[in-house]
Amino acid sequence: MALHFDCLPTELDPDQLNDYLYLVKQEHNTPSNSYFKFTVYALRYVFRMEGLKDKRIELPALRRGGKLPVVLSKPEVRRLLSAPKLLKHRVLLATLYGCGLRCSEACNLKLSDLDFDRRMLHVRQGKGGKDRYVPLSEHLIRGLEKYIRSECPQTWLFNGQVQDSEEGLLDRRYNTAGVQWVVRSARRAAGIQKQVTPHTLRHTFATHLLEDGLDIVSIKDLLGHACIDTTMVYLHVAQSGRKKPFSPLDTLYC
Repeated sequence: MALHFDCLPTELDPDQLNDYLYLVKQEHNTPSNSYFKFTVYALRYVFRMEGLKDKRIELPALRRGGKLPVVLSKPEVRRLLSAPKLLKHRVLLATLYGCGLRCSEACNLKLSDLDFDRRMLHVRQGKGGKDRYVPLSEHLIRGLEKYIRSECPQTWLFNGQVQDSEEGLLDRRYNTAGVQWVVRSARRAAGIQKQVTPHTLRHTFATHLLEDGLDIVSIKDLLGHACIDTTMVYLHVAQSGRKKPFSPLDTLYC
């Protein structure tokens, strides 16, 4: 692990640990998986000895190797984005998809993170505590400007219920449960049968960029992944590069 990342294991963030364990599981997939298990046990021992038990002992769960992410088609995305009645909800969905955000990242967005002049969004303290910039679509900028004029959020971009307090009006942000409810409601209204979560829009963002010709390294940076292997899963779901597979029945009677 130290050679792989060129640093001590105790200096890694949970996202990097998760990526490394996934690689170990893929490369040492023996019937007993003993190599993988001993790696996990050794890491837990090191974290305990370094006094990092509370922070590190619960190692991230591994992604199942054979499970591919759910991805929406572009027509499905258009239906989903237009389904909510509230402008705020439509803009929230467009931001999740158009910027490839995690649910928590969308909740943490502030007005000060928007740079309309440079057409960039500053994503602060994403997974692993990393900051990154992602481009803002002209379509999204128009929607955001309209939403800001209409809703007048004060601090958080997507504010929840504004409540009275001793210090005046308190501008609360959306929480993850609220974002998940918006996505579920939009899926039902759009008549989409697939299971759709906020993270589905992030998967769809990456897959559509890959299908539109963006390279995998740039997609990795936009998603904020620590390791390229995490991003490589989208190569299995994107329909680009090679000729799309088809059945010989399609050409049998041509």
